[in-house]
Amino acid sequence: MSATKTLFSLAAATLLSATVAQAQTEIKLGHVGAPGSLFAQSADLYAQRANAKLGDKAKVVVYGSSQLGSDSELLKKLKLGTVDLALPSTVMTSVAPEFGVFEMPYLVQDRGHAARIAKTVTHPILGPIALKAGYRVLGVWENGYREITNNKHPIVKPQDLAGIKLRVPGGVWRVKMFKAYGANPSPMELKEVFVALQTGVMDGQENPLTQIYSQKFQEVQKYLSLTGHVYTPAYLTAGASWARLSPEVQKILADTAVEVEPDILKLAGKLDEELIGKMKAAGIQVNQADKPAFVAASKDVYGEFAKEVPMGKDLIDKSLSLAKGT
Repeated sequence: MSATKTLFSLAAATLLSATVAQAQTEIKLGHVGAPGSLFAQSADLYAQRANAKLGDKAKVVVYGSSQLGSDSELLKKLKLGTVDLALPSTVMTSVAPEFGVFEMPYLVQDRGHAARIAKTVTHPILGPIALKAGYRVLGVWENGYREITNNKHPIVKPQDLAGIKLRVPGGVWRVKMFKAYGANPSPMELKEVFVALQTGVMDGQENPLTQIYSQKFQEVQKYLSLTGHVYTPAYLTAGASWARLSPEVQKILADTAVEVEPDILKLAGKLDEELIGKMKAAGIQVNQADKPAFVAASKDVYGEFAKEVPMGKDLIDKSLSLAKGT
């Protein structure tokens, strides 16, 4: 073989290798949701849409069920660049206290209100705050309206929580809220909750219906009380590895994250309607809570947030002003 042919062959092999490597670029998306959860369905929808646009440039691969770590571990891996995308929710208060506005009880009236807050508050105000901390919020999705399950008795009024050992996610405001209601709240990673409920380490927990059902908490809990006490968004978030992606790939990932936001809100509403029936069929006793009583018991939490958190009062006021589409 001539020197020219040898050089040509080497060049062709190098080009082919580079093309294959590019085609095999994997964008890891980690979340803590179990199969069937809103997290899982949202991440899968996003991956399907994004991959259709990415072609052979890259591929979003979803790792659910805490395969890549808990929420707090995923945040660390985003910072290190060992995970490319994650779907944190309440844990974002550990990134910036301003995200605690979504810890305020009964702040978000409905999903239309949630969409307006995302457009007017989360993306333009909280997004830049997260970016300064090293996290890029691409999309504002949903974790959901949170309900309470326990093994003691139905929860109708806040005083029914007195002495209940209640698992909550990480975040100071959820703990403050449930202490105000009289419960004994303890932060715990989602992957540990089933065993804690099964063994009696915890009496109960609070989560959106899709998390409750997909985590099979109905198998180890007797009562489901529809309190709807907090609406928690989920944030499709990128970290250190973002800078390694080409501008074209970045644009596709970012645009698709926003594009699927209304679809995820519709999906969430549909799942909520379906899951009440499934919960009842599974044998758990379902009751409606006295929401006005919970609202009345929540006033001190609002006051404390407004006083302690930078921009706290402004964030609350701006979010509440959007309740009727104003």
